[in-house]
Amino acid sequence: MKIGLIKETKTPPDSRVALIPAQAAIINQIPDIEVVVAPSPSRCFKDEAYEKKGLQLQEDLSDCDILMGVKEVKIDTLIPNKTYFFFSHTVKKQAYNRNLLRAVLEKNIRLIDYEVLTDEKGKRLIAFGRFAGMVGAHNALWTYGHRTGEFLLKRMKDCFDYAEAKVQYQEMKWPPIRIVLTGGGRVSMGASEVLKDMGIQQVSPKEFLENIFSEAVFTQIHSSDYAERKDGGGYDKADFYAHGDQYKSRFAPYAQKADILINGIYWDKKAPAFFAAEELANPDFSISVIADVTCDIAPDSSIPATIRASTIADPVFGLDPQTLAEIPAFSPQGIDMMTIDNLPNELPRDASENFGKQFMENILPELQVPDSAVLLRATVAQNGQLGPDFSYLQDYVNG
Repeated sequence: MKIGLIKETKTPPDSRVALIPAQAAIINQIPDIEVVVAPSPSRCFKDEAYEKKGLQLQEDLSDCDILMGVKEVKIDTLIPNKTYFFFSHTVKKQAYNRNLLRAVLEKNIRLIDYEVLTDEKGKRLIAFGRFAGMVGAHNALWTYGHRTGEFLLKRMKDCFDYAEAKVQYQEMKWPPIRIVLTGGGRVSMGASEVLKDMGIQQVSPKEFLENIFSEAVFTQIHSSDYAERKDGGGYDKADFYAHGDQYKSRFAPYAQKADILINGIYWDKKAPAFFAAEELANPDFSISVIADVTCDIAPDSSIPATIRASTIADPVFGLDPQTLAEIPAFSPQGIDMMTIDNLPNELPRDASENFGKQFMENILPELQVPDSAVLLRATVAQNGQLGPDFSYLQDYVNG
C-alpha cells in the first residue's frame, strides 16, 4: 500500500497537513506500507521536515494507491482510479462542489470523506472541530477588542502555536463581557477550552439571564436551552432531532443579554434558527459580535446574519441590522461578523498533529481490514457510483 500526501490545491491554499512528519515516518516503518510526500510551499511543516524523517518527496503521485489531503481537491488535479481522503463538502449537497463530485464519479475515484468517518453509533472518528472552536473563540474576543478598543489581542494566526496564545491570555484584563456559546460537540468544547484558558468565568444559562456581573462571563447553551415545541409541548431531545420543524426558538432572552455570540452548534435545516433576520434591528438585541464557527450560509443557516464566509486574511465584515446589507467592519451601527470557514488553519501545527493522531488511531487500522464497515460508511463514491449511504446525492449530482 502506497500512501501519498498531496499538495493542497484549493485557493487560498491551506497550510494544514493530514500527517505531520513524525507521524508519516512512523507509518512508513509499517511493513508493506510506504508514505511519500508531494512537495508544497504552503504547508506549515516544510518539505525538509519530511525529508529529515526519511520520507521521499515525489511530485508525481500517480503510482500511489491512496492520496490524502485536507480540503477539496482541484478538479484538474484529480488522478483517476485512486482512493482519495479529503473533506469534500458535498454530503450536504453544497452547490459550489457539485462539479467536484461529478468529476470524482467520472474519474472512477473512490472518495472517502473525513467528515463521515464514524463508528457504529455514528460518532465521528476524525475531525478538526476542536481547533475550529478554539480559533473561533479567540477570534470572537479579538473582534470585540478591535471593535471597542478596550483591549488588544494578537491574532491566533500570528502565534507559532496555542502555547504562545495562552501566554498572552495570562496578561489580559477583560472588561465585563457577556458571551453566549452554543452547542456541545467538538467545536463548542474547543471554544469553551479557550474561554476558560482566558480566565473567563462560566455560568449557567439561568445565572446568565438573571444575574448582573462585574467580570467577563460566558454560558454554554444547548438545543434544550433555546428551542421549544410550537404547540407548547416543551422540549424532548429525541423529538427535537426527529421533528425539528415542529420547534421554535426562544433565544431572544440571550440576545438581549449578550455582547458576543459564538456559534458552534451542529444545525439541521429542520431546526429553527436562533433568531429571525428582522430581530437584528430590535433595540433590545444587544449582540454586537457574532463568531459563527459553523458558518452555514443564510438562508439555510442557524444565524441569518451569516450572509457569506470571511477569510483568514480579511476575517470580519459588518452587517447593517436595518437593511441586512454588508457594511465595513467595526462600523458603530453594525454587527461584526467573524465567519471564517477554515478556522483550524490559523492553528495549523496543533490542528495537524491532533488530526494525524486520530487518523493513526482510528482510520489507519481500517485500511488493513477487508471490507471495513467504517470506510464503507464514509465512501461517498466508488466505481463510478455513489456509495451505499450516499444515494440521496443523486439528484444533487444530476443538478
